Amino acid sequence: MLKHHGQTYAEEAGITLRNTPSPLYRLLVLSLLLSARIRADIAVASSRALSDAGMRDARRMGEATWQQRVDALGEGGYRRYDERTATQLGEGAGLLKEKYGGDLRKLRERDDPEAALREMPGLGPVGISIFLREAQAVWPEFQPYLDPKALQGAGKLGLPESPEKLAELVKKDELASLAAGLIRAALSSKVVDEVREAAGA
Repeated sequence: MLKHHGQTYAEEAGITLRNTPSPLYRLLVLSLLLSARIRADIAVASSRALSDAGMRDARRMGEATWQQRVDALGEGGYRRYDERTATQLGEGAGLLKEKYGGDLRKLRERDDPEAALREMPGLGPVGISIFLREAQAVWPEFQPYLDPKALQGAGKLGLPESPEKLAELVKKDELASLAAGLIRAALSSKVVDEVREAAGA
């Protein structure tokens, strides 16, 4: 599964994840986009389009006009929710700058980072799960972060449905990749069939 479907969504979106402001912010934006009822490839393409348009941190997202955000989302194919999402991205950038100086590492220092993430406009439980599944690669205090959707994928593959037992099967730096692969398995029977075939199951 790691070999065929273990690419993280951040990697797919061209984000080299580090514990620095810009990659973490781009992951936050990607998580918001992925949490909508829209295809993952469109969310990834729209994340790339926002980055290509220069909106790679909270300051530049906030300085962009609403129309610039709408246009970048449209370029990625994110048309169904583009206007609402453009507003949420602007409001979220403002909140992040005001409370954390635009730096998610300061949010990480809070007593309850998950509660702090819930304050971000448009970022609901699904978006927070996406963010923490991927951020565990650089925020190890969240390891192993394997939410119910990932565990559903594990069940479909005949793997343990316990975060602790799954974590024993991979190296710590592979947990985010494991989570991404399990999510793909949960969402696609084709992925399940491909993994089972590759494993000779």
